[in-house]
Amino acid sequence: MKISLLLSQEKFLLFAIGAVVAGYLAEHAILQAGQTVSLLAAAAFVITIILASTRVAHHAEVLAHKVGDPYGTMILTLSAVAVEVLILAIMMNNAASPTLVRDTIYSAVMLDINGILGLAALLGGLRHGEQAYNDDSSRTYSVMILTAMGISMVVPEFIPEARWHLYSAFTIGAMIALYALFLRMQVGTHSYFFSYSYPRTKTATPQEEAEEEPAALSIAIILFGVLVIGFLAEFMSAFLDTGLEGTGAPPALMAVVVATISAAPEILTALRAALRNRMQSVVNIAMGASLSTVILTVPAMESIALYTGQPFNMAMTPVQTVMVGITLIVAAINLNDGQTNAIEGMTHFVLFATFLMLTMLGL
Repeated sequence: MKISLLLSQEKFLLFAIGAVVAGYLAEHAILQAGQTVSLLAAAAFVITIILASTRVAHHAEVLAHKVGDPYGTMILTLSAVAVEVLILAIMMNNAASPTLVRDTIYSAVMLDINGILGLAALLGGLRHGEQAYNDDSSRTYSVMILTAMGISMVVPEFIPEARWHLYSAFTIGAMIALYALFLRMQVGTHSYFFSYSYPRTKTATPQEEAEEEPAALSIAIILFGVLVIGFLAEFMSAFLDTGLEGTGAPPALMAVVVATISAAPEILTALRAALRNRMQSVVNIAMGASLSTVILTVPAMESIALYTGQPFNMAMTPVQTVMVGITLIVAAINLNDGQTNAIEGMTHFVLFATFLMLTMLGL
């Protein structure tokens, strides 16, 4: 690939590199300029991170197209989780919020299942009517999400503070065991659970058009992009802390920002799939991202807590527990027959709107 073409395609990453340099040179001046300037700078860095993450997601999609489902969706969701864990680790180091990890995982599940799946099924249903997918995948995802969230975010409410490290170590082992078995199923003998045969179309997708890109180049850009996002997150965290200080903003706002950043590329990918009548990809992205967020973020962050000796609160609030329970029940009902429609999409989207309202109310 020509260098000029590559630079043109990766203009968002180049812009992100420029933002890193600008942040390094102007950080102290921005922080000293007050809350308004810091808040504007934080918003600019959030947008820059989203733009950079779209390039990471693009190259993950290129790899995904080369290997096909379910491997492809796994690559896409893992890249998003890597971005989320990196941002969380940086923000936890800068501002030790004991509920940031919990609120981010909760927000990610609401955004993935109710936001992404809901909007995709709604728009896809309005265009195509009923959209088919493999219901084995949705049942597998649902039961594993319920189990993982129950173990890591409901049971901790009943664990004595003096024993947190023992249960934390158990949670790490349980999540690794669950994911190891899931991974073996997803790429092994049960891979057909997560795929669906659609009629071939003559119109090439953007991923098919980019098939000539070398896999090594895509992998290199993904790794470089995640590194750049890490630097951007460092500055964003500092500016956001200063900009929101004393404003009375909802406590979970930072968690919603992190979840939105990591899910932004997946939203675009899922909507494109739904409009092309490829609901299986939507289910894999939305449900797979939720599962990956819980089952991979929890052990990563719990390991950091054990290493630093500083525990954080993983037990969901009663409102969060109710919202997760309703979401998973609705998902189990809607995704049980192998077809989605606009009504089912609307039910999830209304739940997403409810999540946003509760967040604004500080609940």
